[in-house]
Amino acid sequence: QVNVAIRSSLQSLREKIEELRELLLRAVSTRQITQLEGDRRQNLVDELLTRHKQLEASYRNEGPEPDMSRSSLMAGGPKRGVTNPWLLEESEETRGLGFDELRQQQRRIIEEQDAGLDALSSIISRQKQMGQEIGNELDEQN
Repeated sequence: QVNVAIRSSLQSLREKIEELRELLLRAVSTRQITQLEGDRRQNLVDELLTRHKQLEASYRNEGPEPDMSRSSLMAGGPKRGVTNPWLLEESEETRGLGFDELRQQQRRIIEEQDAGLDALSSIISRQKQMGQEIGNELDEQN
């Protein structure tokens, strides 16, 4: 019964990892998240997949040292000096914000970028107009 439960749990974990991967691809393709955030999350999904494979190998008693693979699955294992990637990449301005607050902040940043692009576009069009007027003046003078 324990073996059946473990196999079932491993299969369920595998399906959930695949579902996460599909949701992530959909979120990136529909631009719900940025490409950089998509890459970061893809790395986390890949790490989950690696740990799933380690669990399966441990269950089947494969691999060089079963005790070593078991300890590597736990946070206090051989990767003891590695810090949590969620805390590493999060800036001070986003720390402690909820999902909706992060989405609002992302929208505000996008709106600011759009406003900056609009201003840049008007400056460039004005310079284009000035260049054309200078060209016309040169033609007239020649």
